[in-house]
Amino acid sequence: MTIMGQCSNGLVYLALLILIGCLNQGFCKPHVYKDKPLKEISNKISSYADIAQKIIELAVYGKAQNRSYERLAVFADKIGHRVSGSKNLDLAIKYMYNALKEDGLENVHLEPVKVPHWVRGEESAVMLLPRNHTMSILGLGSSVGTPKGGIEAEVLVVESFDELKRRANEAKGKIVVYNQPFVSYGETVSYRASGASEAAKVGAVASLICSVTPFSIYSPHTGWQWYDSGVPQIPTACIAVEDAQMMARMAHRGTKIVVRLTMGAQNLPDAESFNTVAEIIGSQHPEQVVLLSGHLDSWDVGQGAMDDGGGVAISWEALSLIKDLGLRPKRTLRTVLWTAEEAGGVGAAQYYQQHKGNISNFDLVMESDLGTFVPMGLQFTGSDKARAIMKEVMKLLTPINVTSLEEHGEGTDINMWMKAGVPGDPVSSHNLTMLIG
Repeated sequence: MTIMGQCSNGLVYLALLILIGCLNQGFCKPHVYKDKPLKEISNKISSYADIAQKIIELAVYGKAQNRSYERLAVFADKIGHRVSGSKNLDLAIKYMYNALKEDGLENVHLEPVKVPHWVRGEESAVMLLPRNHTMSILGLGSSVGTPKGGIEAEVLVVESFDELKRRANEAKGKIVVYNQPFVSYGETVSYRASGASEAAKVGAVASLICSVTPFSIYSPHTGWQWYDSGVPQIPTACIAVEDAQMMARMAHRGTKIVVRLTMGAQNLPDAESFNTVAEIIGSQHPEQVVLLSGHLDSWDVGQGAMDDGGGVAISWEALSLIKDLGLRPKRTLRTVLWTAEEAGGVGAAQYYQQHKGNISNFDLVMESDLGTFVPMGLQFTGSDKARAIMKEVMKLLTPINVTSLEEHGEGTDINMWMKAGVPGDPVSSHNLTMLIG
């Protein structure tokens, strides 16, 4: 399932979903609902209308109004960026651990993990030919640095991996610039993730990738990249859409382009870090878990308020709303604030390894990491009967006009649960991704 929303209304929606998943008789679990008539399930769901309304009143009009936004603002202003392995991420984890305890949540604790520690360093890219032009760049996570003094080389501009392969004999000793068209984030991000290794395979000395975005105000986007084993590791960075397109136009005219790239990036030894956990323990089935999550780490060139401070605030506030209303779910509600998601979901992957032996007790796994906007609806993937059940759930959200039910989903930090066969299908939207189990 999924949500799109500002923190306040988005949390209402999240809390309602938790209510249905935890306070009812477990209808989200296929073995529970498969033999029950839809009418019986519908009646059970509708019996929570009064509780749903109480959550709406508290979050939208009551003392919790705008609380999650204020929590997010204080957190982002106080801590700032929180890149994997950094002191700021340590501060963020400590801050959130203390805040969750002060909020009166249960079983607040830290679970240790090892995370990558990449440092950006000073970086620049200057076009020397056909004219002098300083470009705006952001090195990609895990990139190696350039030799002292940088790399000065001619540029080869390509629009796809296929074009790079066709022109492989032109690439040796050059800086490959990818001017790939933006199709979708899921498809186009492969150039950021794999562009360096693909360029290195044909002898390039560095790669510059057009930022993975359909819009630009001369603003490069960073992100993590991966080197293929057995392939030379070359420096790589993203550049603004405007510069990628400019060099493509120049190359199309047959103009020689020369760039000097300087990057002080370093990959340091893995660092100690923690996933941060808080719960409301279930009254009847405490061993069964409904997991909510967002990631605490961010990139180093912003405050990480949207990616993913908003998801953190939502995952925290959902438990606060339940607690403030004095509700005690039958199943345990567990919020996990992941570490090192931007480095490839490292914290979540280690959490999965630590808890997969208990996978049958995870009833519902959720992740909020696609932004927090005005709530519009929910995305869901599942059987026809499960979809019919979710339509009944959506009726509880009529007071805040959140009734759309769409398909499909994703989530870096929960994909391994799906791949391991947790019952149900992934679900996603602009604000929340869930796995129904």
